[in-house]
Amino acid sequence: MNRKCEILHKWFNSMRRFTFPFEQDLGSIPKNGIYVLFENGEKCFDLDRVVRIGTHTGDNQLKSRLKQHFMNENKDRSIFRKNIGRCIINIEQNPYESIWEIDFTTKKNKTEYGHLRNGVFQSEIENKISKHIQENLSFVIIEINDKIERLNMESKLISTISMCEMCAPSENWLGHNSTKSKIRRSGLWQVNELYKEMLSQNDMDRLEHLIKNTKIKYGV
Repeated sequence: MNRKCEILHKWFNSMRRFTFPFEQDLGSIPKNGIYVLFENGEKCFDLDRVVRIGTHTGDNQLKSRLKQHFMNENKDRSIFRKNIGRCIINIEQNPYESIWEIDFTTKKNKTEYGHLRNGVFQSEIENKISKHIQENLSFVIIEINDKIERLNMESKLISTISMCEMCAPSENWLGHNSTKSKIRRSGLWQVNELYKEMLSQNDMDRLEHLIKNTKIKYGV
């Protein structure tokens, strides 16, 4: 599994890297695909270490999903942002953690818990999240237009990397402060699809083909 993970890191590190702001690069970002995130200071195999793999469910929504992570300050629309916020609040030992967990996108929660929400404080946390993501995160893209293939590949990529013994986070990685044990253990900003089915050799061959096609089509 370490060998497959090393190959994945070599492939991903060879691709064009996008950083914030990336509006001027939107023409080089496919409408559908998987994004692979890197974080400053994180290394493995003498390469930049993958810290998150994600995708989208709606057709042609990849660019929108990236904006939800990097730009739209709403933790209820991005579990990635919510996880980083958990770390920031935990570091500050702020009792607001229980309120941060509430999803305020539902009318029911707004009605029942809206009075507990501190809009000013949440805005401050959202600003800190944006600052961390925009200053420390970069990503590459693999175009995959078929939804089923996209979700299947995302799951197997996450599992393959999570089971690699070589991909440990650095001592200073923000995720060590997570309230989620799966994030602390895996070194990845996610809790789903960890330690499940790894990429087969056929999957690796297919992924290599997809990466080559993405490079040719988008110059990445």
